[in-house]
Amino acid sequence: MGILERWKLTPDELNEILESRPSLRGITFGYVSEYKLRKLWFSDKRFSQLSTPDDHDRTRKGDFTFIYKDAHISVEAKSLQTRSIKRGDGAVVGKFQCDASDRRAIRLPNGKTIETTCLLVGEFDLLAVNLFEFSQEWRFAFAKNTELPRTRYPKYTPQQRKYLLATLMDISWPPKPPFFDEPFRLLDEIVKRKLGRN
Repeated sequence: MGILERWKLTPDELNEILESRPSLRGITFGYVSEYKLRKLWFSDKRFSQLSTPDDHDRTRKGDFTFIYKDAHISVEAKSLQTRSIKRGDGAVVGKFQCDASDRRAIRLPNGKTIETTCLLVGEFDLLAVNLFEFSQEWRFAFAKNTELPRTRYPKYTPQQRKYLLATLMDISWPPKPPFFDEPFRLLDEIVKRKLGRN
């Protein structure tokens, strides 16, 4: 018996609940996006030990991890901000939020600790951005963490900013570097860096 049957809930009733509760719809859509991402890109025999870290563990970022070519890879998944989408000149552009859900203390590579919602350079390996709202199709754009834009927020010093990712980033379809429409060239580069392979 599935959840809808156990809760005695019809698909129409579930649709009504989701339509009337934007915050629930957003949370649900995020989990659906992660599921689609794993199924579409990371479910074949090249990937092993797929796991999902505890949502409440603020010391580990990444929505899921796996082993690829003997390297442990962490993936952070994000989604478009629907209201930011603009169309024209053969491309669609938008923005997505790329930050931690809560303010937390993080230790920078220079040994200093700061409180921030920014994600740290190197805190995960691969970013996957869900672009469903561009075309109502399950497309993703991928980028290496180390190539993402850094924060420009003046509250941080120039030394701190080089370690902190921007919290709002631009994205387009077709994607432009550092974003790509498939993850494998990026995964191979990550493996080469992690394992020192040529």
